[in-house]
Amino acid sequence: MTNVGDQGVDAVFGVIYPPQVALVSFGKPAQRVCAVDGAIHVMTTVLATLPADHGCSDDHRGALFFLSINELTRCAAVTG
Repeated sequence: MTNVGDQGVDAVFGVIYPPQVALVSFGKPAQRVCAVDGAIHVMTTVLATLPADHGCSDDHRGALFFLSINELTRCAAVTG
């Protein structure tokens, strides 16, 4: 995992080198305009990227990983 959000970077597109199989990267939290259920909201979001070795994983697993992160951060924001 790499996190350069604390340095003001919005997004990172990392490169994996064998034997690595994936690299999760997070940018800085920022206020962005988002559409939710047909309404426009300003929300704090974080851009995340996940380059991965497709010989070890696939897009579906990456999508499930990001869905899990999304649910965990939404729960933390609500309870938080």
